[in-house]
Amino acid sequence: MDWIIGALCALLIAGAAYWKRSLSLSGAVAAVIMGTVYYAAGNLFWFGILILFFVTSSIFSKLRGERKEELEKSYAKSGRRDAGQVLANGGLGMVACILNALWPNPVWGCFFIGTMAAVTADTWATEWGGLSKRPPRSVVNWRVVPPGTSGGVSSLGSMAALIGAGIIGGAAWVLLRWTGDMQGAMQGLISIDLWKWIVIGGVSGFAGAMADSLLGATVQKMFRCEVCGKIVEVREHCGQATVPARGWNWMSNDAVNLISSVAAGFIAWGLGVILT
Repeated sequence: MDWIIGALCALLIAGAAYWKRSLSLSGAVAAVIMGTVYYAAGNLFWFGILILFFVTSSIFSKLRGERKEELEKSYAKSGRRDAGQVLANGGLGMVACILNALWPNPVWGCFFIGTMAAVTADTWATEWGGLSKRPPRSVVNWRVVPPGTSGGVSSLGSMAALIGAGIIGGAAWVLLRWTGDMQGAMQGLISIDLWKWIVIGGVSGFAGAMADSLLGATVQKMFRCEVCGKIVEVREHCGQATVPARGWNWMSNDAVNLISSVAAGFIAWGLGVILT
């Protein structure tokens, strides 16, 4: 029954996102599979955190979208997420959910919150940072960089990242009490106070977002547009093919997201050990 409920809920949400053009067809299929696993292998704690990230990120991606339209031309991923981006954002959490179902342990829950706090922080930073009236600065040398530059950060985007990550931590506290001790191993997480969850989510998520920016500014594969001269994440810009500019060939945007999420997961894991 849990598989059926999970599939129906995921299908409803992914279908609405596809209709609103927040997901591509491949992204919608991946979201249905992922949502089903989150609910059936986990419970509302796992599923609810995933939906919170997805819904808020989808809403913010549409916020004053016309102003961010030009910036998105430089990004490897636009506001309409495909299967690769869906898996890069929620795949680690799904693995943690499955591992917890097979070998129940509170550390999987902490790791999960860290990964989801990181992708939430990164997404919120990108969406809100794109609305900043002040130009971003490089996370490496703090010099002003053009809007849309990978590794560029702004005060508005950084604040959004911290708030988004903290909200994921707070939501963990709420959902754990809502679901109760449906899995015996989660009892240790239920005893964690609200402020501690906010710290776990906020610190790990913000650190993950900063790691994402650092990787983006240093080793992520980037390209140069020979028409406008911009350094971009895409292989085509201004209607023409771009040329390699810097970075490691395998370090794509999705790889950056994955690595920073792993780092955030381990930070949350460590904080969970300290604060419990």
